[in-house]
Amino acid sequence: MARDELENAADSIEAAAAAASDDEAQDRLENQAAKFEEYAGADRGPDHGQLARHEHILNDIADEEGGDVASKLADALESISAFRETVEGV
Repeated sequence: MARDELENAADSIEAAAAAASDDEAQDRLENQAAKFEEYAGADRGPDHGQLARHEHILNDIADEEGGDVASKLADALESISAFRETVEGV
C-alpha cells in the first residue's frame, strides 16, 4: 500500500513535467519522477530526510510554474505525505 503512494507521486510528477512550460523545470521534474519510481521498486524506501529534500524541490518548482503544474505537484505532495506517515522515525 505504501509503495502505491510512491508510484502515485511518480505519476503525478510525470504529469507535471508534461505540463511544465520551462525546459529546466521539465528536466528537474522528470528526474524527481524517476527517483520516486526507483523508490517504489526498491527494497527500502526513502527516509524522512530524503522525502523532505524532494518536497522542498517540488514546492519550489510548483511556486515557479504555478497553474496546472502546481496542481499536479500538490497531488504528488499529498501522496508523499501519505507515504511519509508510514516511515518510522522523526
